[in-house]
Amino acid sequence: MKSRSSLTFIFLTIFIDLLGIGIVLPLLPEYVKIVERSTWPWLAENRALIVGALTASYALMQFLFAPVLGALSDRFGRRPVLLLSLMGTGLSYLVFALAENLTFLGVETVIGLLFLARIVAGIMGASISTAQAYIADVTPPNERARGLGMIGAAFGLGFMLGPALGGLLANVSLQAPALFAALLSFANVTFGFFRLPESLPADKRSQAQKRNLNPISRLVAVAGDARVQPFILGSVLFNLAFAGLQSNFPVYSDVRFNFSPQQNAFIFAFIGLIAVIVQGFLIRKLVARFGEARLTITGLSLMAIGFAATGLATAGWMLFPAIGLVALGSGMVTPSLTSLVSQSVMATEQGSILGGVQSFNSLMMVVGPLLAGLLFDLLGPGAPYIFGAGLLTAALVVLFSALRERFSGRSQPEVATISTESMVNAE
Repeated sequence: MKSRSSLTFIFLTIFIDLLGIGIVLPLLPEYVKIVERSTWPWLAENRALIVGALTASYALMQFLFAPVLGALSDRFGRRPVLLLSLMGTGLSYLVFALAENLTFLGVETVIGLLFLARIVAGIMGASISTAQAYIADVTPPNERARGLGMIGAAFGLGFMLGPALGGLLANVSLQAPALFAALLSFANVTFGFFRLPESLPADKRSQAQKRNLNPISRLVAVAGDARVQPFILGSVLFNLAFAGLQSNFPVYSDVRFNFSPQQNAFIFAFIGLIAVIVQGFLIRKLVARFGEARLTITGLSLMAIGFAATGLATAGWMLFPAIGLVALGSGMVTPSLTSLVSQSVMATEQGSILGGVQSFNSLMMVVGPLLAGLLFDLLGPGAPYIFGAGLLTAALVVLFSALRERFSGRSQPEVATISTESMVNAE
């Protein structure tokens, strides 16, 4: 029962984080209308820039703080980091919801509060690395992809339900969606306080060195770790391509096929549904049958085909099978690649290593949209997707080279057993 409660808490934590993003993100342009009343001309004239900065600030904070929270969880345990992060997430949504009511303090103050809310949400959202480490603590290597797949399912479900729920609650008031996200956060804090045990024993905790709390030095240290270098490079290429699609696709589908916002929302819900099915229900059977290595290679291959098909599509209906391949492939790659990283390091390093990887992923959420937009403007609507197919092909080559020993004829269960024994010996 404790194990079930713990995994339920982790699922709800990630789900609430993504649900909150989905709820709030479509409403950002409405909030930024406040900017038009600013006495600062450059603010009033750049509403779109403000929207972009608000969304980018979240990913930037995740990039900076994922290794910090991961290292702190290695030192003080997973439970306090997760509970405090979730409390901070709830407070950030509360500030975001109430900011518009504080216009008597000045428009610039309200804008500052909106940025503060997104910055705090990004810092607290960096706890995903701690959630991944928690699952790594409580699952054996051969079950780890299934547990990490649950995180992917929470991502997909939150991503799918968030925009729809945000639109529904916005009919009540502009503040209702963020208030609802805050309420869910506080409810989960209460649940976790009573039902979430600590997963990292005191004798397995490591000191949080200052270098581990510095995101740049942590990135350098993780990037220099030969055990995970190919996985980091593959993850960077994978997330750089996928982040560009997430941000650029509505513009692409509108310019090339005149898609409405409702049609784009349906496609994103379609992506989320596939993520829930693959990572929530199928990943255990797929890993048992094929193993993480084969799933990673297969998933990247499907994504590369899907990206190329998206960029070359000549009719709107073609986007659905193309995006379906992308969603199916990403559902295979995300938990499998994270599991491969976690199996490559010792238990005392799970938080900091996974935190470093998550920081690279968050950085791609900042770089990817900018790169996709630049390619779109300079080379045409299909360019980000053809380029993304190239990135995924490069990731495929890197990871196949790193994992080629696992395709030497041994069955995947034998690989999992060897991985388990290697980790025990290393510890």
